[in-house]
Amino acid sequence: MSVSSCPQCSLQNVYPDGALWICADCGHEWTPGEAAASALVVRDSNGNVLVAGDTVTVIKDLKVKGSSIPLKQGTVIRNIRLVEDDAENIEGNSDKIKGLVLKTCFLRKA
Repeated sequence: MSVSSCPQCSLQNVYPDGALWICADCGHEWTPGEAAASALVVRDSNGNVLVAGDTVTVIKDLKVKGSSIPLKQGTVIRNIRLVEDDAENIEGNSDKIKGLVLKTCFLRKA
């Protein structure tokens, strides 16, 4: 069984040691079963972990498909929802635009 990244620090410098996998960067040890059972970790542009219900801020102006109103830098998105099996996108609403799906690389935790 192949493991691609560490479940704790998400870096890819991992190697097998008997029944365990070890991260050379942070020293975390885990079994392949633990990695499969762990939940998907969603991180913002600064590497902070995001969970459902968090508040995030947009870090650059974004064009919104289907709307003539751009999402300006500094816009606050409250009560975010995580997209199942997708660590790169979140769902949320701004004050002016509802039903947004945003990439986490354009967000930071507020």
